[in-house]
Amino acid sequence: MSKVTLHLSERLDDLLTHELKIIQSEEVFSFSIDAVLLARFPKVPKRGRILDLCTGNGVIPLLLTTRTEASIEGIEIQPRLADMARRSVELNNLSEQVQIIEGDLKTFIPEGSRPYYDLITVNPPYMPLTTGDIKENEHFAMARHEIGCTLEDVIQTCARLTKTGGRVAMVHRASRLVDIISLMRVYRLEPKRIRFVHPKEGAEANMVLVEAIRDGKPDVRLLPPLFVYNNNNEYCQELMDIYYGEETELGN
Repeated sequence: MSKVTLHLSERLDDLLTHELKIIQSEEVFSFSIDAVLLARFPKVPKRGRILDLCTGNGVIPLLLTTRTEASIEGIEIQPRLADMARRSVELNNLSEQVQIIEGDLKTFIPEGSRPYYDLITVNPPYMPLTTGDIKENEHFAMARHEIGCTLEDVIQTCARLTKTGGRVAMVHRASRLVDIISLMRVYRLEPKRIRFVHPKEGAEANMVLVEAIRDGKPDVRLLPPLFVYNNNNEYCQELMDIYYGEETELGN
C-alpha cells in the first residue's frame, strides 16, 4: 500500500474486508450503505470500460476493482472530493485501473472514440431543490441535493455515454422510482432489474436499486426485497457476507 498525505480533518478507514483503505473526513459526505449496495448490485463486465458518476470520494470505483479487471473512471464535480478519491486510488496502488476525473457530468466527454462505456454506475443526489431549506455546508448540500445535477441530467448523461447493450445501475430513494423509470425510457434506457431495500421486514422500502440496458427490450425482473436489519437489529446475512465476508455481489 502506497503512502499518501492526509490533510487536516482527514482519516483513513477500512473499506470492508478487501484490504482496501479510503480517505474520509467529517467535513464532507462519507460513503454509506447505498454506495456499497450499488457497487455490489449490477452485472459487471470482466473487462472493458466502466464509469462512476457523482463518484464522491471514490468508494464505488474502489469496490468495483474487487469484481473486475475493467478500466474504471470516476467523475466528481467537487475538487476536494475528487482529490480525496484520487489519493485513495494511489493509496491502494490502483492508479493503473482507476482514474478520477474532476468535472461536470453534464458536459463530460470521455477520451477515445464511441461507443464509450460497458457499465455506468451512479449514486446521485437524492433531493430536489424544492425539498426543504439547504442549511448544510457546500459538500453535504451538493451530495444530498440536486444542485450540480438533476435526476434527468444524470439519466441523460448515462444514455449519452453508454454503448448499445451496455448497462446503467443506479441507487436512489424508493419514492423516486416512477421518475427514474419514466426518464430512463425517455432516454432509451430500459429497466431490467429492480430491487427494493427495506430497513427491516415490515417497513416500507427507503432505497431502490435499478439496472437498465441501453436500447434493451421491455422486460423487467423484480428481485426479492433486501432487508438491511433482522429482528435482532443486526445486519442480515446477505449484508454480513458483503461487509465482512468474501462476497462481492448481491444475490438475485
